[in-house]
Amino acid sequence: QVQLVESGGGLMQAGGSLRLSCSASGRTLSTSTRAWFRQAPGKEREFVAAISWIESYTNYADSVKGRCTISRDNVKNTVYLQMNGLKPDDTAVYFCAAGPTILPVARAYNFWGQGTQVTVSS
Repeated sequence: QVQLVESGGGLMQAGGSLRLSCSASGRTLSTSTRAWFRQAPGKEREFVAAISWIESYTNYADSVKGRCTISRDNVKNTVYLQMNGLKPDDTAVYFCAAGPTILPVARAYNFWGQGTQVTVSS
């Protein structure tokens, strides 16, 4: 079994920055893609960013491109999402996911964390 645990969410001011972390335990995920999705109230879960574990290929949603950076620490088995220039529209529960591909769709990912709330006030 695999466990993904997100951290780093909270209440932020518009224009601010934060870094989300996702640590993994259980079966090694060194060959998996890691991704971040988010879900705002009343909306579907949407792709934010993904990174391949070996080659570090990255993929970003247009809505965050230029404001977010996804990175990973292979030794710590942890993936990060640095978010700058926060907007109220970034308010959502952010989920970490792991899967075999870097596709920007939720169904491509096998494992999910419980999520961390990010609230951006204007």
